[in-house]
Amino acid sequence: MQIIKDRNIIEDNWQFIADDQLLLPGDCTVTLGRWLTEKEQLLRHDGKVGVRIESTDDLETISCDLALIPLVEINFVIFSDGRAFSKAWLLKNRYHFSGEIRAVGNFLADQIFYLSRSGFNAFNFEGKQNLTLALSMLNDFSVSYQKTG
Repeated sequence: MQIIKDRNIIEDNWQFIADDQLLLPGDCTVTLGRWLTEKEQLLRHDGKVGVRIESTDDLETISCDLALIPLVEINFVIFSDGRAFSKAWLLKNRYHFSGEIRAVGNFLADQIFYLSRSGFNAFNFEGKQNLTLALSMLNDFSVSYQKTG
């Protein structure tokens, strides 16, 4: 599957592993709950391990672990939930997270410019999406009223 990352369309080799699924070798993301309960085992996993955050999750619970996590996915359950924007901003600006911040789930290509200004640098769209068109939307505006951080 292809995604947008750092303003390029790339092949994605990460796989989300639900709490009730067995870990398979390779790069994967897990829920915050699974990270908190199985962290020691996950750190020994054969592959990189990222964490998927829901809009109701508290980032403070992983703030001390962010140096160990190469990817944080922020899940959009519904495209109009602005808490995901805030989570990305907090990761970048309060917690100084330098890894990948990826939007996943139910967000719109129309939001990609604003998502990137909030701190997202990767976008995994739900369903079929014209990634070339979505990528072009990162350049929709040349002037912003607010600074990014």
